[in-house]
Amino acid sequence: MNTTDLVTAAVLFGPGLAGTAAYLHTQRGWRTDTAAVRTVLAESATARAAEGGLPPQGGEPAPDTTETAEPVRLATVLPFPATGRHAA
Repeated sequence: MNTTDLVTAAVLFGPGLAGTAAYLHTQRGWRTDTAAVRTVLAESATARAAEGGLPPQGGEPAPDTTETAEPVRLATVLPFPATGRHAA
């Protein structure tokens, strides 16, 4: 193997190896952060359930899930003529 081959290999594979190392390092931190976020969300959900289901600091309440009126059309819908061809 000559010097040109070594330089070419370093140029081609060096950034990929460095990027892979950085990516793997962030993935390890991501798992830790995810576990912490899930813990905080679970504690928050428990606290909300104890307070009657309202978000902290008087935030917006949960959406109403009762039956609503028919949705209003925002635009006129024009039918396209049937050509007899359909998508597979």
